[in-house]
Amino acid sequence: MTMGREETAETGEREPKRRSQQLEQLRRRPYALTGEVNFIQEEDTRLETTRARLASVLRRHEVLKERLSRDSDKMIFERLQKEFEAARAAKTEEISLDGEQWNEGLLATIRERVHMEADRKAMSSQTSIPPDTHFHAKTTYRIKNKVICCLDGARIGIQYETSFAGEPCEIYHCVLESKSFLEKMTVIEHTVPFFLPIREAENDLLSSSAIKFIDHVGELLQSYVDRREQVRLIKELYGNQIGELFHSLAYNLIEFVLEDFDCKVTVSLRYADLVSVLPSRIRVLAWPVHPSKKFLVGDRKGSGGVLAQSIPSRLSYAEDALRTMSLPEAYAEIVLNLPRVLQQMFPHLGGA
Repeated sequence: MTMGREETAETGEREPKRRSQQLEQLRRRPYALTGEVNFIQEEDTRLETTRARLASVLRRHEVLKERLSRDSDKMIFERLQKEFEAARAAKTEEISLDGEQWNEGLLATIRERVHMEADRKAMSSQTSIPPDTHFHAKTTYRIKNKVICCLDGARIGIQYETSFAGEPCEIYHCVLESKSFLEKMTVIEHTVPFFLPIREAENDLLSSSAIKFIDHVGELLQSYVDRREQVRLIKELYGNQIGELFHSLAYNLIEFVLEDFDCKVTVSLRYADLVSVLPSRIRVLAWPVHPSKKFLVGDRKGSGGVLAQSIPSRLSYAEDALRTMSLPEAYAEIVLNLPRVLQQMFPHLGGA
C-alpha cells in the first residue's frame, strides 16, 4: 500500500511537468510546421551590427578630423597658400593649356626652368653676375582645375581648385622637388586630405609619369569633393526625411535610412575607387517593420497559405536611379515614386 501511494504521488508530480512540456511543444509547433522565420529579429541584429560598425567609423572620423585641423596642418596650408599667391602675383604671363599641350615635354621644360633659375640664384649670390631678364620672366600654366607654378628652390607647385555645381570649393596644394633635372621628383609638401592616397599615387605614378600623377591627384580631390557635396546637399534639402546617415571619411561608403508607410528604406552605396562620382555597388531595401503588419505568402488557393513575417524587398527602380544620376537627383526620383512603389509591393500595408 505504501508503494502504491508513493507511485501515485510521483505520478502526480510528473503530470504538471508533462502538461507544461506538451503546451510548449504545441506553442512551437506552428512555427516548425510552417517554417516561419522571424525576419524582424534578424533584421534588427543586422542593423545593430551595421550601426556599431558605422559608429566606430564616425568615432574614427572625429579623431582624424581633429588631427587634420591641428595648428601644424593649418600653418602648412597658410604658408603654401601665401607662396602660391606670391608666385601668381609675380607672374609675367599665364598660359592656358588644352589636353594635347599638357604633356611630359612641357613638364620637362618647366623642370629645366626651375633648376636653371635655382642655379642662377646660387651663382649670383656668390658673384656679381648681372640679372638676366630672360630668367626673371615668370610663367604659370593653367590646365582645367590645376595651376602649375614655378616656386623657389627648384620646386614645382600644383594648385588644385575644386568645385561643385559650378561653385568653387576648397583649394589644395602639392609641391614637387628633385635634386637635379635628371633625377625623379618627389612630393615634399601637400595639403591633400590625409585619407586620400597621395603617397600610393606617388609610388605608383610619379617616377614613371609626372603628368599622370598630377592629373590623378586632381581627380582624387575633385571626386572626393563631389561625393561630399552630394551628401551635404541631400542633408540640406531632405534632412527631415533621413533618419540615419553614415559615411566614410572619403565618402566612398555612404548609407542612410528613410522611413515611410510603416517601411524602413535602407540605402547602401559603395564606390569602386576614389575617383568615382557614381556608386558601383548599390542596394536599396524596403523593410515592412511595423510589428502588427504581416502578410500571407504561399499558395492562397490551398489550405489558407503560410503566415510569415514581412521580409525585405529590393527597390530596383531606386537602384537604377542611383546608378545613373547624382545622389540629390536620384534621391528626388526615389522619394517621388516611393509611396506608389511601396503600395504595389506591400498592398497589406495600404492605408497605414
